[in-house]
Amino acid sequence: MNDFEKLINDSKPTLVDFFATWCGPCKMQGPILEQLKNEVGDKANVVKVDIDKNQALAAQYRVQSVPTLILFKAGQPVWRTAGLQQGDTLKAVIEQNM
Repeated sequence: MNDFEKLINDSKPTLVDFFATWCGPCKMQGPILEQLKNEVGDKANVVKVDIDKNQALAAQYRVQSVPTLILFKAGQPVWRTAGLQQGDTLKAVIEQNM
C-alpha cells in the first residue's frame, strides 16, 4: 500500500476500515461505508485495508480486532474505534474533523 501514506497525509480527513474477508461484522460494515462514501463525496476519503494482505500496516496501527476504523487528519490518527459502526456515527465523526 504505497499510496497509504499519501492518502492519510491528504488535507481531507481519511477514514480507514481495517477489515478481513472472513469477518462477519466487516461484511456488514462494507455497505455502510459505501453509503457513507456517497454521502461525504469528495470532502473525505474512505478506504478499506485488508489486514490479511497488509499485515505490516495492520501491525503498525496495532489493529487487534476487525473491523477497526481509524480517522486520519494530516497523517495523524484523530479517532479510532473497533466493531461495527453505523453510518450516522461515522459521518458525524468525519464532519467534526473537516
